[in-house]
Amino acid sequence: MIAKWNDEYWLLLMQLYLRKPIGTKPIYSRDMVDLALELHLPPKYLYGKMLQLRRLDTPRIEHLWNTYANHPKKLSKGVLLLRRMQGFNNATSFYEGVEVSESFETEFKPLPDCGQLTPMMLVIILDQYFRLTPNTMVEETAEIKSLAQMMDIPPSLIVEVMNIYQALDPCLRRTTMPDTPLATHCKQVWKRYGNDDPIKLAAYAAQLHEYFR
Repeated sequence: MIAKWNDEYWLLLMQLYLRKPIGTKPIYSRDMVDLALELHLPPKYLYGKMLQLRRLDTPRIEHLWNTYANHPKKLSKGVLLLRRMQGFNNATSFYEGVEVSESFETEFKPLPDCGQLTPMMLVIILDQYFRLTPNTMVEETAEIKSLAQMMDIPPSLIVEVMNIYQALDPCLRRTTMPDTPLATHCKQVWKRYGNDDPIKLAAYAAQLHEYFR
């Protein structure tokens, strides 16, 4: 059994929805991802729930709006009490006996070989890779500088990743793979996205950009 939705989570979603700017938050905004990691529920799932919250899909949701929407202090108190529940956000107790899937969570956790990068950052870099030519994959290139600034990492790290992607790119026919622990992680990302539809990759990467806004 996978970690499931609990109706008490509506309070957490409502608090996030009402955070300025009020409204449905992007799937991969930092706040949405943080809540997803806290609840062990994928961001896309929470996004769907947030849409339900906005539409007032059920009498229960309508009751929640009537009770909390115009009473932020009451909502904050309810959220605080929820988070103080014994074992909340503790996989060893709150999720005891429940299989917690980390298929999405690992995408946002630092790589063991490079704490400055996460798998989802490698996806963003791969999308940028397909927008450049090999001779522009250098630290001085404006796009690389901009991407590095957005993700708060050195441009040299992006170039290092792109060098690995060049070695994996069958169109370049290069055989020398850079000797770095990052190669394994880049291979996994390339296997998932490198040979897929670049439009799908671009759309996903654009969503992931929201995490850094």
